[in-house]
Amino acid sequence: MKNTFFIVITLLLSACGASSTPTSTPVPSSTHTPKATNTPQATLTPVCISSAPTQKDITRAESYTGDALDPAEWEQTSTVLEGGVAVTWQNIPEGAVIYLEVIIFPCSYEEPDLNKYFNTENWNAIFQNYDSYEMLDECKSNSGLRMYQFKAASQGYDFSIRYWVQSDTDNRVIATMLTFPVGSESLLDEYSIRLFPKLPNCS
Repeated sequence: MKNTFFIVITLLLSACGASSTPTSTPVPSSTHTPKATNTPQATLTPVCISSAPTQKDITRAESYTGDALDPAEWEQTSTVLEGGVAVTWQNIPEGAVIYLEVIIFPCSYEEPDLNKYFNTENWNAIFQNYDSYEMLDECKSNSGLRMYQFKAASQGYDFSIRYWVQSDTDNRVIATMLTFPVGSESLLDEYSIRLFPKLPNCS
């Protein structure tokens, strides 16, 4: 009987982005000497939302996998977090875990923000309960879907892990992590294709 290790993932919210300040150039009159004025510059302030998840976030997270997971094989639990929603599916006979999180960026985000967010510090937090981990590959589809592949070890067991990052809305990102014991790669491939048919792996 295979042992199952439950993964607790802590993701840090990125800070609100800095505001940008467009400048304007005064146009002098053609017949008069311009007077010195202190023209205020327009400032664009990012519109931020609450970081508290809504019922829509919960529903989105719980239904994200659609029909890809059989409820008879995968036990589902949900948790409301300070800055998002997490859903965990466990397949105890297979020793496999699927973890999904809706991450809320209150002041929106762009590609550089995701580059900064999914960094070494983030991966160290995700794999803090493992004895070791190593990133094997990373890739991105034309639509912007990101994928990272890892191998990790815990208590004498080795795991193959795939992690996807999808931009969902201007303020929300969905991260999905599939963790399967080494030796179950065919099953990992199967569920990767079910969930992310356009980017099941980086090969």
